[in-house]
Amino acid sequence: QVQLVESGGGLVQAGGSLRLSCSASGNTASITLMGWYRQAPGEQRELVLLIRDSGTTHYADSVKGRFTIFRDIANNTVYLQMNSLKPEDTAVYYCYAGPPPAWGQGTQVTVSS
Repeated sequence: QVQLVESGGGLVQAGGSLRLSCSASGNTASITLMGWYRQAPGEQRELVLLIRDSGTTHYADSVKGRFTIFRDIANNTVYLQMNSLKPEDTAVYYCYAGPPPAWGQGTQVTVSS
């Protein structure tokens, strides 16, 4: 079983930046994919960015050119660098790792206009 702990959320003005981090512990040997999803109020959870062990990334179109993901495999940590934030980026951001699928508790990101 994998446990994920996130940090780095908060309140920022539009155009600003935030960095989220997620550390994995437990049975991390099985992890080949880590990344982030987000869920805004009244909306379904959606993909933000995922990164494979190979370095291949999967982006949501809405964050291309603004968000970047980094993975420190040795320390089982993944980072989400978010630049040029927009009010529509406001959501709870959840760390994901798998297989098997594991989720963090979520961290709130609020972008004010």
